[in-house]
Amino acid sequence: MNAIRRYWEDIMERLFTQEEELWLYRKVQGFTERGQQVKRATFAIRPYHRVTYDRDQYVDYLISVHLYIKDGLKSYLEEGVYSCCCYVQGDEIIEQTTLTEKLLSPSKANLTPQFIEKEEELRSPFSYDRREAVRYAEQWWDSYNPAYKHFDVDCTNYISQCLRAGGAPMLGQHNRSKGWWYSGKSWSYSWAVAHSLRWYLSGARKGLIASEASEANQLSPGDIICYDFQGDGRFDHTTIVVNKDSQGEPLVNAHTTNSRQRFWAYTDSTAYTPNIQYKFFHIGG
Repeated sequence: MNAIRRYWEDIMERLFTQEEELWLYRKVQGFTERGQQVKRATFAIRPYHRVTYDRDQYVDYLISVHLYIKDGLKSYLEEGVYSCCCYVQGDEIIEQTTLTEKLLSPSKANLTPQFIEKEEELRSPFSYDRREAVRYAEQWWDSYNPAYKHFDVDCTNYISQCLRAGGAPMLGQHNRSKGWWYSGKSWSYSWAVAHSLRWYLSGARKGLIASEASEANQLSPGDIICYDFQGDGRFDHTTIVVNKDSQGEPLVNAHTTNSRQRFWAYTDSTAYTPNIQYKFFHIGG
């Protein structure tokens, strides 16, 4: 038993591969370009699924990253939990991948909501408690509120929960293609699908409303950023602003790849492409 444990520990020590080192290098390079310093970094690797054929193994594991960032007179802690997998043949790692973002398949991602409001109606503002939305985002960034369904691609579901915690009103219950709502056993597409929420925020005139900003630094904690990684018009990801760095740039929380106080641009993401497009939404009109 001790020999098996030592063998497995040796394999795990070598799972932190050159690919992951490059990914972390890009992340650290981003801090340097923004005039920030990584003062302390801690990492933890933990396997959660393993399939073995003789001495061949397929291993799924998580890397938990904690980075203490010095940002001028400020400091903050960036945290993230990233999914990885590798194929081990004997005692040699044959193939390894790190996945920082998991995206919906195109068939599920291209859901554009219908609006139940009349176009001529003026936007109706609501009272948005940004502090409570951020408090919720911080509380649940690396766990899941049992009051809501947990999705495999959970980013927009998590953001919708944050918005709801801040007092965003639900509208359009029982028609999944209309409005923004959650009722326990059912929910609108805009509640859980990034592309749907992006278009809902652009067009809603009642209930959850927002105005579009032209730059990320115009956002405040509690506001929302939507991401189209491929630049193909299909939005894949959603985050919530929880803080701002010394330059006034947003730091965001997200689910699917659970992360906290991550720099908003996601240039360190495995889903990032030079064609990436963003939409910046100020919640509350």
